[in-house]
Amino acid sequence: MPCRNVVTQIGGVEKIDEGAKILREGGLVAFPTETVYGLGADAFNEEAVKQIFIAKGRPQDNPLIVHFASVEDVKRAVKEIPEVAYKLWDKFSPGPLTLVLPKSEELPLVTTAGIQTVGIRIPNHPIALELIKKSGTGIAAPSANTSGRVSPTLAEHVYEDMNGKIPLILDGGQTDVGIESTVLDLTKDTPIVLRPGAVTVEMLIEVLGKVINHKGEVIIAESPGMKYKHYAPIVPCVGAKCVQSAVAEYDKHSNAVIVARESFLKEIPIGYNVASLGESPSECMRSVFGLLRDLEKQYDYIIIEDFSEKSEYYALNNRLKKTTGGIIV
Repeated sequence: MPCRNVVTQIGGVEKIDEGAKILREGGLVAFPTETVYGLGADAFNEEAVKQIFIAKGRPQDNPLIVHFASVEDVKRAVKEIPEVAYKLWDKFSPGPLTLVLPKSEELPLVTTAGIQTVGIRIPNHPIALELIKKSGTGIAAPSANTSGRVSPTLAEHVYEDMNGKIPLILDGGQTDVGIESTVLDLTKDTPIVLRPGAVTVEMLIEVLGKVINHKGEVIIAESPGMKYKHYAPIVPCVGAKCVQSAVAEYDKHSNAVIVARESFLKEIPIGYNVASLGESPSECMRSVFGLLRDLEKQYDYIIIEDFSEKSEYYALNNRLKKTTGGIIV
């Protein structure tokens, strides 16, 4: 089913059967998960998976995560499953954790961007799980946005980027987590977090004993979100180390906004355009992408609080480094 010049419908649970049929026939469907909305295709259908890259404008060397409804179904996509994977699934799945494992021969290389490993996730969302079950396959799904853009946390965000490119968007309301899943590589001697998320290193250490965060230059992307600029609004966006630098940067622009936690915004002078992320790490992660999509329509310049010195906001900072291109004032 081609992904160009189609009528894009938005529907809820009543459209799950239709969505499953589209997937079985080789088409694309956007659907909610607890993290962000995904753009799904049958992971084992090479031609269908190619349509994901076309619809998103996604680089061919950026691998896709494959979503399943149960641990038993995962076996089709992977060559072997270490015992530690079952321990992690017992504790964190369904949920925002993706495990990188050796791929099976049945899974086409286009799904994994040519590498011999695959990211596997069991999402914690009733619509996603029902869609996977009814489609009868694993669903390859990156975030349902144009490549490089802010990830979608509402069906309306998906429609902004995918209208006319895909036949169906399943609407499940706002996502709960708000940023993409933690990606953990289990194919190395020491498990490595390739992309941080709501499942933190500290949480993983409780199960595994030792886990490290990926450091250094990315030559071959072993996980989505590693190699390219992501999560970018359509207007310039920079990080601000402190209130003073945020205000100084704001004063250089005629139509700017400062985005930050409540505690940061309390120090901003009255009369400045501001937008609150909330306060806790979970609040900030849940609100950040939707807020950026709203603000890019209202302002010409976005200044966002820098979280690089705050370890509890590590996953959020990972996203914002790509949002701002690493520019901090």
